[in-house]
Amino acid sequence: MRARSRTLMPVLVSVLLFSVTASGQQPNAGGDTSPFDPRDFSGYWIRNGPRPWGHPPLTRAGMGAMRGRLPDYLATRSSDSNDPMYRCNPQAFPRLVWEENEPLEIVHAGDRILQLFQWERTLRELWLDGRELPSGENLENLGPAWYGHSVAEWQGDTLVVMTTGVDPRAWLDVYGNPMSFDARFEERYRRIDVDTIEGQLTINDPANYTAPWTHAPSLFERMPTEHVSYFGWDGLFSGVTDAICAPMNESEFNDIIRDPGIFGITEQ
Repeated sequence: MRARSRTLMPVLVSVLLFSVTASGQQPNAGGDTSPFDPRDFSGYWIRNGPRPWGHPPLTRAGMGAMRGRLPDYLATRSSDSNDPMYRCNPQAFPRLVWEENEPLEIVHAGDRILQLFQWERTLRELWLDGRELPSGENLENLGPAWYGHSVAEWQGDTLVVMTTGVDPRAWLDVYGNPMSFDARFEERYRRIDVDTIEGQLTINDPANYTAPWTHAPSLFERMPTEHVSYFGWDGLFSGVTDAICAPMNESEFNDIIRDPGIFGITEQ
C-alpha cells in the first residue's frame, strides 16, 4: 500500500475488500448467463490475486543492478526501504497493473484503449492505430516513461499489448528486481465472462535475466458501481478517492498505515 490521506483510508479499505454494455455476441461462461461483447472491456475492474513471485536467474548486469536495493522483506520498516515508490515516485509499469490490487477503469476511445488508475491519478494509452512498437533510434528519441510506450492489437477476442521504454529507475516489483529501458512486456487480456477479464504478463529483458518468463494468469473482476460512488459522485477520481502520493502525507502514512500493516510497528 502507499501514501494516502487519512480520510481516504476507510473508503479504499472497503473497496479493496470486496458500465459494461452487453452486445449479445457471446454467452457468459460463469453463473450469470447474460450475453456480453468479448471485445468490450469498458467499466471498473480490480485485480484479484497474489503478487507475482519468481523469475529466471539474473545476468551479471542484473545482479549488479540489484546491489544496494533494500526492499520491504529485507527492511525493518518501510522508512528503511529504498523502494522508489516510498518517496512518492511513480510506481510505474508493470507494478501498478500486475502487482497491486488497485481499482482500474478501462475506457475505449476509438484508436486507443485507456487504463485509468485511481492510484497516482494516472493513465496508460494502449494504441490500436497500427503504429509499431518503438525500438532503436525511435525509442531513444522518445526516451523513458514511467508507464512505457504501448501498442495493442486484437488477436481474435484477445487484446495483446506490447510495452517498452519503461523508466529503468523504477523497480520491476516489490522485491527490487531490475528492468532495462528496452525490456519488452507482452500483456494478453481476454474477457471470459460478464464480470471477469483474464490477463497474463510475459517479460523479456535479456539485459537483466537469462530468459523470458510468464506470470501465472490474473483475474480482473468487475466492480459494482456502488463501490466507485462516493457521496453522489461516481468514478475513480471523485472526492476522497484522489489517491495521489503527496510527500507531505508520506511520513504520516508510514506511521499509521504502512509500518503497522507490513511490519507490525506502531509509533510510541
